[in-house]
Order: sequence, then structure tokens, then C-alpha cells
Amino acid sequence: MKKTTILIDMYGVILEESKGFFIPYTFNAFDQSEYDRLTRQFREENLFTKASNGELTSDEFLTRLGFDDPRFHMVNYIDHCLTLDKGFLPFAEKYASLYDFVLLSNDVSEWSAYITEHHGLDRFFSHKIVSGDVKCRKPDRKIYETALSVTGKKPEECFFVDNSVKNLLAAAELDIEPILFNRDHEEYDGTVVTSFPELAALLDQTNKEC
Repeated sequence: MKKTTILIDMYGVILEESKGFFIPYTFNAFDQSEYDRLTRQFREENLFTKASNGELTSDEFLTRLGFDDPRFHMVNYIDHCLTLDKGFLPFAEKYASLYDFVLLSNDVSEWSAYITEHHGLDRFFSHKIVSGDVKCRKPDRKIYETALSVTGKKPEECFFVDNSVKNLLAAAELDIEPILFNRDHEEYDGTVVTSFPELAALLDQTNKEC
């Protein structure tokens, strides 16, 4: 079946940082006397995971960590600690007219919305499936099923580009075609690209074969 849709990850694909630097950013913002509390909030209370699952808003999450101005720190972190891959815009300018682009991202709802607006990316996406909005995270099967339901696509119509092997394996179980954007040098037996020019070449080759 002809591919019509590209499901694409944000962190480690569109953004260069695969995991981000929010935890170090947070520790740098507080005195060392607060480190035990912060460690507990991240590791035991799982506040970051709860926020990206939609259980906490960005303001609630950052306020519980102790930030006095949560909006400022959301913006400051995203603006100064996350980097848009310079290859994405040229890639999207060409291929968003040939495929439906669907963002499939584990993220805090407000963070994802700010990132796509800040970098002018909203124009490329027909849909945005964000864990904080749909209350589940990759590699949970439910988030892929949600993406298919919302877009009205069959699995066989979709590529899925992600930097996590476990996320790709979960998608493959639904017959979505996985492509590893291998920024982190993971071992993977399937299709691998390391840049947007390589992804473009792969799509062009696939179209020729069809």
C-alpha cells in the first residue's frame, strides 16, 4: 500500500536533543540544599512523567518543583536548551506537501505547543498527537492506535520516524513501517537514517519503487 503519512517524533528527531536537559536545568536553578528534594520529585514522585502524561499542567509541574515563575522557565528552557535540527525545515518544506505529517511526541502539552509555535512548525502538521493531550506515552500501544484513529489512516499507509528502538518496535506490531532516526547510535536491524537528507533519499527511493 502506498505510504501517505509520516508519523514523526519531536525529541531526538526534529529537535537534536533526544532527552533534553531539563533535569540539569532544574538542578542548576536551585541551591544544592534542594538537590535531595528534587531527586525525590523526579525519581520517586515521577513528576516529569506525570506532566507528560497530562496528569499535571506545565504550571503545576514547574510550581511543584519550586519555580516561582513557571511560564518564564518553560520558555527559557525551550529557547536556550533545545535545538531545532537545521535539516528539518528544508525537509518539511518539500515533503509536507507529499505526505501528511503527524507529530507523535511524548511531551508536556504546553511545552509541545510552544515548541511548534516558536519554530513555526504548526503549518507542517495535519495532526499533533502529544502524550500530555492524549494521556498516554510511547511505547504504549494506545498512543499509536489514537494516531491512526485521529488521522483516519491505516497502519500500512504510515511511516513512523523515531529515535527510540522500543518505540519503533511497538509501532511495528501494528504494521506501521518504522524508521530509526539514529542520533543516539542505537543498534537496530531495521531501516536506519541519521539525518533529514538521508530520510529524504529514503522516501525518494521508496516512491521510485512504487
